[in-house]
Amino acid sequence: MKLVIATIKPFKLEEVRTALTEIGVKGMMVTEIKGYGVQSGHTEIYRGAEYDVNYVPKIKLEIVVTSDMVDQTVAAIEESAKTGKIGDGKIFVLEVQQAVRVRTGESGEDAI
Repeated sequence: MKLVIATIKPFKLEEVRTALTEIGVKGMMVTEIKGYGVQSGHTEIYRGAEYDVNYVPKIKLEIVVTSDMVDQTVAAIEESAKTGKIGDGKIFVLEVQQAVRVRTGESGEDAI
């Protein structure tokens, strides 16, 4: 099993969710986050005053999939989240040692 962690632009969430559902992903965790990378924030003007915005709002997705679904999952996220502009996000893939469904006690791939 693998954990796919992706950061995407907030307005791309529904498009990514639809793409993942179409390939058979059964669930994901979604968190609103703030961060910075190459963008390093930006300057905005509010009521005539200039403000530095050091952190950019993003969405973090955490998806546990079977090892054979990793490439499909990464491709679906990459294709649906891409705008071609700076700040499109990142995708990380990590190994999952164990998974347990609390309600039923199922473990391993049965739990996802």
